[in-house]
Amino acid sequence: MAGNTAGPIVVGVDGSSSAVQAARWAAAEAAQRNRTLRLVHALDDLGLGYPLPSGTDDVAVMFGRRGQRLLHEARDAVREVAPDVSVEVELSERRTVEALQAESETASLLVLGTTGIRPLGRALVGSVSVALAAHANCPVALIRAHAGDEAPPVDGPVVVGVDGSPAGDAAVALAFDEASWRGVPLVAVHVWDDSLLAALVEEHRMKLERSAVEEHERELLAQRLAGWAEKYPDVEVRRLVQRGRAADELLSVADRAQLIVVGSRGRGGLAGMLLGSTSQTLMSYALCPVVVARAA
Repeated sequence: MAGNTAGPIVVGVDGSSSAVQAARWAAAEAAQRNRTLRLVHALDDLGLGYPLPSGTDDVAVMFGRRGQRLLHEARDAVREVAPDVSVEVELSERRTVEALQAESETASLLVLGTTGIRPLGRALVGSVSVALAAHANCPVALIRAHAGDEAPPVDGPVVVGVDGSPAGDAAVALAFDEASWRGVPLVAVHVWDDSLLAALVEEHRMKLERSAVEEHERELLAQRLAGWAEKYPDVEVRRLVQRGRAADELLSVADRAQLIVVGSRGRGGLAGMLLGSTSQTLMSYALCPVVVARAA
């Protein structure tokens, strides 16, 4: 798994309510693991160049003051959750993606709030989150924007999507670690879709033995989990093999979870894609926090 497993937990602070929730969630994680928490705000807006009324302060000074205020507000929110956590604040003059990408080189986890509430309380993930989930050097956690001050769920199991890809294997490693820290079961979900194979077989007037295909998929899941139960004997593992669309099946399970972990790109992704459709769908629509892991 990429990232510094002993490094700080880094939170992107942009002044939104979801970023404050992300900071609180990250503070609880940092307290549990005895990690430093870094709150980072980037001065993206310095390049806007809008004219200001005469007599006002320099725009860089104004944005700097605003950034410091947002960092202090986030730090105060963190203190309410984890007063003993070591907190560092960073006001960066870089663009957000550049600043947080650099932070990810030494971080154990990068935490972002998702913005853009949509019908049914779901959130549409932004371009910054997508870019960092695809390029960060450590796992990226997306904390969805809840209504009001509602915190992310803290009950339920950890869920991991298992697809046999290198990024999927990194997700399995991270999910076992998360389940162990939290003291909750791990639900390992493997989803298979044989629609193309079935259509091909039917063209040749043959019948697809779905029971054999399902057994093959169960074996694949068992292979990907092999060894992890011995390494984490305290984690209860529940295996779930489903036929259908991966994003749909994972979303149905995630609604009852406190965390879902997925790889950044699965086996079926197009060559050159750094972030797969399943991970993007979960980042946008899952009701619980989503952690995206990349292969080393």
